[in-house]
Amino acid sequence: MSETAATTASAASASVTDGSRQPRTARTTRTARIVLRGLQVLLALFYAFASALPKLIAHPSAVESFDRIGWGSAGMYTIGALELAGAVALLVPVLQSVAAVALGALMIGAFVVQVTVFDGQNAATPLILLVPLTAIAWARRGHNAELLRLVRRRRA
Repeated sequence: MSETAATTASAASASVTDGSRQPRTARTTRTARIVLRGLQVLLALFYAFASALPKLIAHPSAVESFDRIGWGSAGMYTIGALELAGAVALLVPVLQSVAAVALGALMIGAFVVQVTVFDGQNAATPLILLVPLTAIAWARRGHNAELLRLVRRRRA
């Protein structure tokens, strides 16, 4: 048996199948990609509608919160716009990792504000959101090189 055939045979025996055409590892990877993409869509919907929209339409609860922080409407609209931009960027393949990192930074700031201004009320929410954002940033980090290439090519 040739060396190539032996390598192929051992690789084929190493991949576990359960009656389907794809090895279990390939299906697991595909499933993980689908779950991660679904998580990105859910987070994008949350940031766009539940978080950014109340700020951008000046919902009374958002206005009250930002007045209490001392940032007023300018801060409220800025944070709302950043959240909306992050939500959209979570859905753009080349921006996914950067968007997750940026939204994570916003969540760290939100945690600090919740603890210092609001006495810890709802402080767990930004920490909980950091978990999937970190997973997305890590899993999609390969796109950062592509983004860097695009930015460098644009400069030249």
